[in-house]
Amino acid sequence: MGSKDEYSRRPSQSQSPMRLKLKILLLLLSTNLLSIYIFYGSADCHRWLPSSIHQWDFAGLVRELNATQSKLSASQAQVVLLNERLASTKSLLERLLADVGQAHRDEAPEQGLEGWENQLGGELKLAVGPHKLPLGYTPNLGSHEMYPTLGTACRRFQEELIQFMSYDVGGECPSDEVFAQRLMLKGCEPLPRRRCHPKSPTGYVEPTPFPESLWSIPPDTSIAWDAYTCKNYTCLVNRSKQNGSYDCKDCFNLGGREKNRWLYSDGELNYGIDEVLSIKRGTVRIGLDIGGGTGSFAARMRERNVTIVTSTMNFNGPFNNFIASRGLVPLHISVAHRLPFYDSTLDIVHSMHVLSNWIPDVMLEFALFDIYRVLRPGGLFWLDHFFCHGTQLNSTYVPMFQRIGFRRLRWHAGRKLDRGFEKDEWYLSALLGKPST
Repeated sequence: MGSKDEYSRRPSQSQSPMRLKLKILLLLLSTNLLSIYIFYGSADCHRWLPSSIHQWDFAGLVRELNATQSKLSASQAQVVLLNERLASTKSLLERLLADVGQAHRDEAPEQGLEGWENQLGGELKLAVGPHKLPLGYTPNLGSHEMYPTLGTACRRFQEELIQFMSYDVGGECPSDEVFAQRLMLKGCEPLPRRRCHPKSPTGYVEPTPFPESLWSIPPDTSIAWDAYTCKNYTCLVNRSKQNGSYDCKDCFNLGGREKNRWLYSDGELNYGIDEVLSIKRGTVRIGLDIGGGTGSFAARMRERNVTIVTSTMNFNGPFNNFIASRGLVPLHISVAHRLPFYDSTLDIVHSMHVLSNWIPDVMLEFALFDIYRVLRPGGLFWLDHFFCHGTQLNSTYVPMFQRIGFRRLRWHAGRKLDRGFEKDEWYLSALLGKPST
């Protein structure tokens, strides 16, 4: 730190740059004039100097300097204006390029994913694409290239994706059903296509004819069992009697509880199919069952000439194959997947147990809005045994259904008592309608 005297000798910080420049210029002129005076030192010089100094008008000098300052200020203003125009032009150019890119679907890669395609090789690179269209640009796609469908989250699991796409082209696909399904559940959905053949079961036989197939256990030779703990349907049917936790534990036993499910209404949580269909007599024709296990809801609806697509996953059991063996349509997607139906196309959507409090609230609300989207005006949403805790029902889920905008047609909440009254566990069954207007 300097002393107080040193500080007082420092130039004032408040002086403007222009005044400092003027002082320096005057000091320079004075020094030069003094040098001339000393150098020439003659009477002539003495006579000339006052005249020269008189001719050198200091007031005029100040005017000149002020005029120069004004010109500099004007030039600086022009520079600022030019920079603003350049920035505006740059913004307009960027916007124009973005519009052109959007028109031709030639957008830049997502942030953080630049060069991702260049890191890939072999089958995976071919599967990711893009691929040039043989006939060039088409307005239907808005592009001259075609990108195969691939879940964005697949990029987070590059090593697993490379493993999934490692196989002999034209040969048999690896027995990796469990591995592939786990990738799907991580958000890598849909998976890329593969150029290999899934393993065929040994001794395959034709399925049971319809309608007997609706309530028949298919032959063991109808599928390959590599991915499952059970190696035959007898094991799956008897799993309901075994200890342990399994997804839809007694679903494969078509002679047990499945045989009577949805046939009768008890006036509370259990609704009967005929009672529900009577609300929209004759106009419920097609729909979706979310997380429908082995397809028994679709089978009951098929008996009433209603076509139901059943979404399900293969959690240690061939759920999709079993549904297909019954002559019904399975859909292998998770509950996080956007429903693959167009807006306002389905008459009814049903879900039992799957939509419950195990799903994060935000994801659940997205799913419910998606159900609202695919239902036609006047369509029905049958929420069957929605599970939650008592504190969640009124604080979280009732407001959620109100935000979505369904109309209540039926609404029943009841205690789930199999684990004890103190658990405060509840079921909600509701029949909700999408408004017609």
